[in-house]
Amino acid sequence: MQAKRHYKYYDLLLAAFVTALLCSNLIGAGKAAVVDLPILGMTVFGAGILFFPITYLFGDILTEVYGYGHDRRAVWAGFAALLFAAFMSVVVIQLPPADNDYMRQYQIGLETVFGNTWRIIAASMLAFWCGSLANAYVMAKMKILTQGQHLWMRTIGSTAVGEAIDSSIFYFMAFYAIWPTEQVIAVALAQYVLKTSWEILMTPVTYRVIAWLKRKESEDYYDYHTNFTPFRLKV
Repeated sequence: MQAKRHYKYYDLLLAAFVTALLCSNLIGAGKAAVVDLPILGMTVFGAGILFFPITYLFGDILTEVYGYGHDRRAVWAGFAALLFAAFMSVVVIQLPPADNDYMRQYQIGLETVFGNTWRIIAASMLAFWCGSLANAYVMAKMKILTQGQHLWMRTIGSTAVGEAIDSSIFYFMAFYAIWPTEQVIAVALAQYVLKTSWEILMTPVTYRVIAWLKRKESEDYYDYHTNFTPFRLKV
């Protein structure tokens, strides 16, 4: 039986991944922002898009260096964190505020910002789980097919698949019948284009981080014998 490897940086990457996931979903996801883009003009997008793609960057790095199993474990950790955040938001909002003007206004603010959190979290969990595992699966399979060559093709291709699934699920599940339907569609499409473009722009950074980690960890994992079921925590 092969001894289990101990990695120096995996736990740090896992913590950073979960932090980026929680912040991008809770702080940025509910705000529809607007930016003037070349060709596209005034484009509406979810504010979380500025930071959520970091989670896919982490996913690519984890799969490329440590393998699908370690990325799947990180996805489940993120899933649990989102579930706890949903539970906590419901409990905190339901607690009666102290009887003073400040806390009454504070309660209104909490309900405005986190009152839809249960729906956002449900959408986030399903979209994130499906999209991230699809991203990891495509990344791992493409690594085998390309024999470890063309990293840019794997990172961009896997992200294009994962983000398509993520964007399709999240915005319709989270904001349908809350935002106008045309805005839901526009934001979902804009998010997909911007997130995928973000991944392309970050390719040089991804290359450097992956190369550094492979050297430091003495690892470059190929998922030849991996069980790709998404329903397990074991690496």
